[in-house]
Amino acid sequence: MTLHLVKLCVGVSAVDELAAWQTEHRRRKSRDGIDCAYHRTFQTPKRQAELLDGGSIYWVIRGVILVRQKLIGFEEGARDDGSACCNLMFDPALVLVRPTPRRAFQGWRYLDAADAPPDLKSGKKGQVAAMPAAMRKKLADLGLI
Repeated sequence: MTLHLVKLCVGVSAVDELAAWQTEHRRRKSRDGIDCAYHRTFQTPKRQAELLDGGSIYWVIRGVILVRQKLIGFEEGARDDGSACCNLMFDPALVLVRPTPRRAFQGWRYLDAADAPPDLKSGKKGQVAAMPAAMRKKLADLGLI
């Protein structure tokens, strides 16, 4: 059964900022040689098999889940001070999702597949994806999308 993670994206106010920051600071090759983005976390997820069965990390930006990235692996790592951590490895492609409000929390949380917001479709029928992020957020806050 597929399981996802949800994580606050602290210090970022838009999806474009997340993309730029990851490109500049959080890109590398995995141990398998795959180009990926990563995030360091103190806790290692215990339900890794479920997460790697099609799971994604959903990013909460300014109180709203706006985007996801497909999880591709987990690696042991070390922080700059030498302390151990877990690197969450994910596909660098950012997939916009239907804006979904989410309260603040610490760390990351599991997210059941049934509760995950759907992807926004691109193209003529998926005009929500083409809207500016601020407009999507306002419409989501009003419960219109």
